[in-house]
Amino acid sequence: MKTSPPHAADTRQPPAFQRIKEHVLRQIHDGHWREGDAIPGEQALAREFGVSRMTVNRALRELSSEQVLERVQGSGTFVAQQKFLATLVELRNIADEITARGHTHSSELQLLARDRATDLLAHQLRLAPRATVFHSVIVHLENGQPLQVEDRWVNPQVAPDYLRQDFTQCTPNAYLMQVAPLQGVDFQIEADTPNDEVRQLLHMQAGEFCLVLRRVTYSMGQVASVAAMWHPAKRYRFTGHI
Repeated sequence: MKTSPPHAADTRQPPAFQRIKEHVLRQIHDGHWREGDAIPGEQALAREFGVSRMTVNRALRELSSEQVLERVQGSGTFVAQQKFLATLVELRNIADEITARGHTHSSELQLLARDRATDLLAHQLRLAPRATVFHSVIVHLENGQPLQVEDRWVNPQVAPDYLRQDFTQCTPNAYLMQVAPLQGVDFQIEADTPNDEVRQLLHMQAGEFCLVLRRVTYSMGQVASVAAMWHPAKRYRFTGHI
């Protein structure tokens, strides 16, 4: 198992408008502001954060376009009816999925480290090039048989304690759902040929295909994680109900 060496904390802060968005989302997630509640006005938020009203306006406009807030001209800004997740694939913890079948889930941690984002990954996570990111690779097993290789990159601004977790005891999905209120998900499913490392971790033969779920999750107005979940096509299928 590889673990990350100690590093100095990343002291960079997100832009002011982003911090305001995170504040609003956290107030809603913690139940301080509920659906239909009026939130403080632009002038009050500008004083609280020591920024211009233009900066506050940008944050509230983006949250309105994301359907988190509803702005009513002449009346103020209100918490909208929350619709954080609307996909055809349920964002389900694989440990719960396996347990629901009456089987035993276990996991093997292959990698837990900090790294520098490539240009592509930085674009996906909406971070600066070469920004610090967290990286985990975990094999999930059902009754001792490998079922999924989870290759996940995490935004440290959303989950700063990610590297301190014991992912043999809880899954990244369960941890992130706990610390980062889910705002949305993008996903795609495709058949792909695994590389040698994934093929060996899943105990697959050369030439076999995987079903790959590629998923981007959003929280607090940011991209929380980018993940690829590799499954042996002979041993796994996706199902759904509409």
